[in-house]
Order: sequence, then C-alpha cells, then structure tokens
Amino acid sequence: MPSLIDLRRRIRAVKSTQQITKAMKMISASKLRRAQERIFAARPYADEMRRVLGNLAHRVDPSAHPLLALRDDSRPGARTLLLVVSADKGLCGSFNTNIIKAAAAFIVGSRGREVTLGLVGRKGRDFFRRRSFDVAFEHVGLFQRLSYGDAQAIARAAVEEFTSGRVDGVQLVYTEFKSVMQQRVVTTRVLPIPREEIAGGATATDYLYEPAAEEILRDLVPRHVEVQIYRALLESNAAFYAASMTAMDTATKNSADMIEQLTLYMNKVRQAAITREIIEVVSGAQAL
Repeated sequence: MPSLIDLRRRIRAVKSTQQITKAMKMISASKLRRAQERIFAARPYADEMRRVLGNLAHRVDPSAHPLLALRDDSRPGARTLLLVVSADKGLCGSFNTNIIKAAAAFIVGSRGREVTLGLVGRKGRDFFRRRSFDVAFEHVGLFQRLSYGDAQAIARAAVEEFTSGRVDGVQLVYTEFKSVMQQRVVTTRVLPIPREEIAGGATATDYLYEPAAEEILRDLVPRHVEVQIYRALLESNAAFYAASMTAMDTATKNSADMIEQLTLYMNKVRQAAITREIIEVVSGAQAL
C-alpha cells in the first residue's frame, strides 16, 4: 500500500499536468478560431476555381496545357505522386494516425503501380522516412507561419514531377475540417486537372477567351494547383487545432477523474492509519 506522502505527490503531479492540458486547450481554441476564419475566406474561391477549371478542362484540347494532359495513372507500371499532409506536432488524438493510415491504404491499394511521396509535416515525414519509402520531397515546419508561398513551393515541386514525366498523376491526402468534433480524411486528385463531366440535359457553358486561351491557361492552371494545395493546408491546420483542443479537453477531464479517485483512496489510507493508531493506543492503555 502506498504511503500518504506518495499519494500526495502523485496528486500534485496530476494537478500540474491538468494545468498544462487546460492551457494547451485554450491555446488550441484561440488558434482554431483564426484558422477557421482563413478557411471560410478561402473555400468559396477554391471551390469555384475547381468547378470552372473542371468545366474548362472538359472542353479544351488536352494538348493546350501540359497539366491538362490525359494520363492513366491507374494502369500497371504507372507512377503516382502522393502528397501527404500531416502535422508537425503530436498531442492531437488520432489526427496523424488517420492521415498515415489513409496514405498507407492508398499505397497498398496501388499494387502494380509505383507510388512516390511528397511529405508535408514532421509526423508523416518521420513515419515514412523510417520505413524507407520513396520520397520525392518534404516540407516541415510550415504550420507555424502558414502562407500562400508555402503552397506555391509545394505546387512547383508537384508540377515539376508531373511535367517532367517522372509521375503520371498527383494525389493529395489531407484532413478536411468539418467541425470542432468532426474531421474527415480526404484523398483527391490534383494532376492532371480533373475533368467535370456534364450531366445529361445540363446546359454547357461556353467560354470566350480574351486574350488567347493558351495565355489564360498558362496562368490559370498553375494557379489552380496552388489554390487547391493552399486550401488543403488550411483545412489540415484547422483540423489539427480542433483535434488538439478535443484531445486536451479529454485529458483535462480524465485528470480530474484521476484526482478524485486518488483523493478518495488517500482518504481511505489516512483513515486506516488513524484507526490503526487508535487501536494501538487503546491496546497500550489496556496493557497498562
């Protein structure tokens, strides 16, 4: 049976941990609010650009731009670049585990094809590096000061892999922020630009190009890749803070339960010690 001193020390240690988890929860909540604002500002633009580019890619000649080239990356022997967006830190529940599982499932499901990785985030980098996967490039430490320039750097690397012919397609795995309590792991195609099929009976949108279509596509298509990657980084960043806040809230509640149980047990030990001392006093008095 532990002594009272040991129990008091353990209770103090749990209380100190509880203060840390409370502080981390408040920090995550504060950063989550700012991350949500950035997402809500970026989502409409990213969604509309994806719709327009998908519609446009369905109508133009694939040879009009290298990023519109039709390649079948599902055939045996094809090579795919998988962009994996994880976090730089832990203490966020199953956030990083879910991303790694989704990436591993994609790799396992790509039998007969080669998969090379583009890793964003320290946790994903550490996991796949230790297991000797083929890594084309990596970016860590972006989420401390996330900016559009970070998305541009990742997009340039992905576009270089695609246009050089080293890969036949680019896929992106990230965590989409749904709410504080819900995040969803998403796997989506980045390159070649997905083509939006026109539903039967729908009116086709006819585009007038000014200046020439080649000039517009030259500027717009790379911008589209950057915007979609930037949106994924923002979503992942907000989802991380939501997962961290939830994990720290759970840890705070668990520590409160542990303190209550330890306090109850300590009181029982103390009561048993007092009872034993009383019995010893009474026994000594009777002996005299």
